[in-house]
Amino acid sequence: MKLEAAFDTVCHEYDKWRPGYPAALYKDIFTVKELGGSSRALEIGCGTGQATQPILETGCALTAVEPGKHMAAFIAQKFHAWSNFMVQNMAFQDYDAPTDCFDLIYSASAFHWIPEETGYLKVLALLKSGGVFARFANHPQRNWQDALGKAVQRIYAVYLPGSSPSSYGEQDAKERAELAEKYGFINIGCKLYHRTRTFTAKEYVSLLGTYSDHIAMEERKRQAFFAEIQQVILSFDNQITLYDTIDLELARKP
Repeated sequence: MKLEAAFDTVCHEYDKWRPGYPAALYKDIFTVKELGGSSRALEIGCGTGQATQPILETGCALTAVEPGKHMAAFIAQKFHAWSNFMVQNMAFQDYDAPTDCFDLIYSASAFHWIPEETGYLKVLALLKSGGVFARFANHPQRNWQDALGKAVQRIYAVYLPGSSPSSYGEQDAKERAELAEKYGFINIGCKLYHRTRTFTAKEYVSLLGTYSDHIAMEERKRQAFFAEIQQVILSFDNQITLYDTIDLELARKP
């Protein structure tokens, strides 16, 4: 199974446990590109709709492209009452639309699955002149320095060696934003947002079950891994906190 296809096997869990994005992020997008009833937007890799409703609420016509068969069916049902929404079950690379037709194209925690040059050049072609590309993603981190974080990391070292903790900051967002310049975009910028989320042991294991590299593990190994994670969190008052950094990169078509 390709990692990018793994999410399609857990779409109901994905919808329940994966977070949306801060209201301030959408406010910043709409400050750069106002949307209304005459606007057209395209969402790349919509998943189960974590970033869909705020765009629909502008009144624009929104097309979502989702390669997962089950996820595409899920989101079609989730937003069936919205007349300004449609979903296409295909990879963005296979999506066919006229050039210069979208005011906003955006992708939330999905654009990294598309080859860089293919993705950026296709986005550029599909945007109208003056249209905006918004790329954003959530980067959750545990506190690796406290006793719980160290205990969790020891378990990861056994079951998923090499998945060492990493941080995501302003320089990372800046470098990601600057990729757009290579492909002809202008007015490039980026911004970070922060939040915390707290889980019980059971909730946290449910969240882990929506991560592609965890889904791809052999079943018995994954169950043993999750059992150890759950047990160690239970031993620390049944609570673990994630510290999210959300990055937004914006770029305009000349």
